[in-house]
Amino acid sequence: MGLTLMGTKLGMTRVFDADGHSVPVTVIALGPCVVTQLKTEETDGYTAVQIAYGEVKPRNSTMQIIGHDAKAGASAKRHHREFCACDSKIDLGELALGQTLDISLFEKCAYVDVTGTSKGKGFAGGMKRHNFKGLCASHGTERKHRSPGSIGGHSANLGTGPKVKKGKRMAGHMGDDRVTMRSLDVIRIDKEQGLMLVKGPVPGANKGLVEVREGRRLYKSKGVKQKETLGA
Repeated sequence: MGLTLMGTKLGMTRVFDADGHSVPVTVIALGPCVVTQLKTEETDGYTAVQIAYGEVKPRNSTMQIIGHDAKAGASAKRHHREFCACDSKIDLGELALGQTLDISLFEKCAYVDVTGTSKGKGFAGGMKRHNFKGLCASHGTERKHRSPGSIGGHSANLGTGPKVKKGKRMAGHMGDDRVTMRSLDVIRIDKEQGLMLVKGPVPGANKGLVEVREGRRLYKSKGVKQKETLGA
């Protein structure tokens, strides 16, 4: 199962395992998503699946999106994402235009990758943004203890030049980035309510859009467990 589904992060809570240990979990309302387009080598030059998620009032959408979703027999959707199906375990022949994909696709999945947009923190200094320790606070130091220090040594490859090197860690915009949390444990799945509980935090604010896919690049022990679960 290589297809990704979209959902909404509802917030965090905790559950207790069989041994009575408290496990922090994030609750995700996953799906349902509608297949709005199937791209093939013959028509588009590559293979991909486009899905849509989230209801939106037609007056808040566009005529193009309304017409596009209507071809799949669905009402206007708020979010559309396209995923390459080249390496997917799902055969495009098994999917149909207008088909609804729900949380049952992850019923046998032990680990998932969750992608979201992290919270925006605005303009932040070097200490908050990059965990710099700052300057000394002893006698004789100017009142600039939270400054990042010198940047002249990284002006160019030889130490001199007209501008600072690209990627130099300095103050700037923090957060509001696309972040993926890998190999999160699936603690519980409620198919009736369409809820998935994953262990640990998930990027983004509550009610934010997230994308959930089958876990990739697993450690050896997790990879073995994933294969056993999917093969069950």
